[in-house]
Amino acid sequence: MANPNSSIQILCFFFFNLFLLSQSFEFAYNGFNESNLDLSGATVIKPSGALRLTNKSHNVIGHAFYPTPIPMFNITSNNNNPSSFSTYFVFQTAPSRPNQGGYGLAFVLSPSPGFPNPSDGHHLGVFNPSNDGNPSNHVFMVEFDTVNGYNEESDTNGNHIGINLNGMNSTASLPASYHVSGTQSQNEEVRLETDGPIQAWIDYDGLTKTVNVTVSPLRIPKPARPLMSEIIDLSPVLLENMYAGFSAATGQKSSAHYILGWSFRLNGTAEPLNLSQLPWIPIENLSSSKANVIKKALIATFSVLLFILLGALVSTLFYRRVMNFEVLEDWELDCPHRFKHKDLYKATKGFKDSEKIGVGGFGSVYKGVLPSTGVEIAVKKIMSNNKLQGMREFAAEIESLGRLRHKNLVNLQGWCKHKNDLLLIYDYIPNGSLDSLLYDSKNVDTLTWNQRFNILKGVASGLLYLHEEWEQVVVHRDVKSSNVLIDRDMNARLGDFGLARLYDHGKNAHTTNVVGTIGYIAPELTRTGKASTSTDVFAYGILLLEVACGRGPVVYEADRNVILVDWVAECVEKGNIFDVVDVKLDSRYVVEEMELVLGLGLLCSHPKAQMRPSMRQVMKYLNGDEVFPLFDKLSLAGSRRVDEMASRFLALGLSTTDSVTTTASFQSHSVGAMSSTSFDSGR
Repeated sequence: MANPNSSIQILCFFFFNLFLLSQSFEFAYNGFNESNLDLSGATVIKPSGALRLTNKSHNVIGHAFYPTPIPMFNITSNNNNPSSFSTYFVFQTAPSRPNQGGYGLAFVLSPSPGFPNPSDGHHLGVFNPSNDGNPSNHVFMVEFDTVNGYNEESDTNGNHIGINLNGMNSTASLPASYHVSGTQSQNEEVRLETDGPIQAWIDYDGLTKTVNVTVSPLRIPKPARPLMSEIIDLSPVLLENMYAGFSAATGQKSSAHYILGWSFRLNGTAEPLNLSQLPWIPIENLSSSKANVIKKALIATFSVLLFILLGALVSTLFYRRVMNFEVLEDWELDCPHRFKHKDLYKATKGFKDSEKIGVGGFGSVYKGVLPSTGVEIAVKKIMSNNKLQGMREFAAEIESLGRLRHKNLVNLQGWCKHKNDLLLIYDYIPNGSLDSLLYDSKNVDTLTWNQRFNILKGVASGLLYLHEEWEQVVVHRDVKSSNVLIDRDMNARLGDFGLARLYDHGKNAHTTNVVGTIGYIAPELTRTGKASTSTDVFAYGILLLEVACGRGPVVYEADRNVILVDWVAECVEKGNIFDVVDVKLDSRYVVEEMELVLGLGLLCSHPKAQMRPSMRQVMKYLNGDEVFPLFDKLSLAGSRRVDEMASRFLALGLSTTDSVTTTASFQSHSVGAMSSTSFDSGR
């Protein structure tokens, strides 16, 4: 007779494993053109679909993370141990010169999709000298290093793989190699820089606490025996939620580091990649001696032709520079992908008016469809104009801004310079701009409050990235509803960086001409001309009020023109708080969220810059991580009275009698005594 206890154990084991499978977390990328990864630093996605972490520049860092945190302890029933996980990826290294590349890349599990003040070179863009080895880092890392290691005494082989916990000193490290099938102990070396695409598998068994690392060239299936199999308890390292991704860095030596495909799974084996679909990165794979022989032969063969063609080449370059303005300058070599003008001409049907989707101070925007791929694009045609900054200065801005990557920013795909025109190519955003959705009478569907609140959080997230999370501080200088585009999923994308300014973290912004749009301009900007993150916050405050009220930055009220923030503050002072709410919402909104948006809009657009919050603080309020000062003493039971609300608004220093003069002119809260003609350089 069968033992009933054994049957119960078998059933428990079966349902436990069924639970694990049903709760699995997984993703796979065969190329990254359709990915939504969180990118920073020098990282870009190439048109081929390859994810390039760094280029061959010196002392640069690149990061790429999956955007959703992974619940490392929530999947299994045993919360004391992290879940098992498996990841499989294909990477490739392209050194600047044979045997002169560096420094490598790493797969990382981190508490956040970024690192505090990471260092380049040996630190691989993950740690810095002050936090290297600190247990509070909570970072698990597998490094694929191509130069002599961070610790020369232990990492003497430049071509090695190491398992690191919270720092650059490896817990385990071995030269890169793979086990040869059919042998007992023979391993074949894998040259990370020159063997082309390399496959890597990292598997962690949460029950046995074993980390397995395996590598092989692309032509070799996964070896049966891993390169490293180490018993390492990750429970002190991993937190409840972790971000998975990659980091790479260069230093005095440099390489372009690519990820060609990636899959990940909790409680199971990572999905195999379709190797035939992966993007291909050509790489020089000749021995140094053979390369030198070929190089000498080519020099000898073409030396005579070189002198003959030199005169013709100089003449051609001179003609193109003087007559056609098509010579590639230094800034053009590092910019994003350059499109052919004939392809853009065909994509936009010859820049026909019927394809025009927008007009601004810098030119017109056209919708296009690339003939080779069928991908929809938006093409901004910037016309030569004496009122604009020089073409080269503007292009220098694009060189830096082209590397911005965030889910709430419009992605710059590339550019094209043709005669006197500079064409910028962006992702096509189908739902148009926020102002058209708010005010265009042709739009039948009114934006719901939930959509509006989500859009406001998206713009705030994008501005936080610009102000604090990118490698430099970016001041947008033209935050307004017409520069917020709405994608297919009704998410916000902040665009139009034609006026943006960049400066290093910890430095002060330079004084510039006053640019912007009336109603969005901070009062101190009209006095000093100095744009800052605080002036962006002011414009975002106006945007908050605009979305809540359904009115533009200048309101026509009682036969007079009034700045929107002045009008809202005046209504608050009179106790008519909710009279400002957009009537098209028909009272269908969350009262607490509306109170938050109105109060935060007034605080962000405070006439005194020092009273305004940072965008990080704004995000904490919008996400509910901190209580907005307006609400911290109000009843939590929802018994707020209108008069109590008004008094709390005014307690923040937002009284119209104190700081705001509601007049029929633009001489109030945000414009001072300037006329609209003072803003010709704006839009």
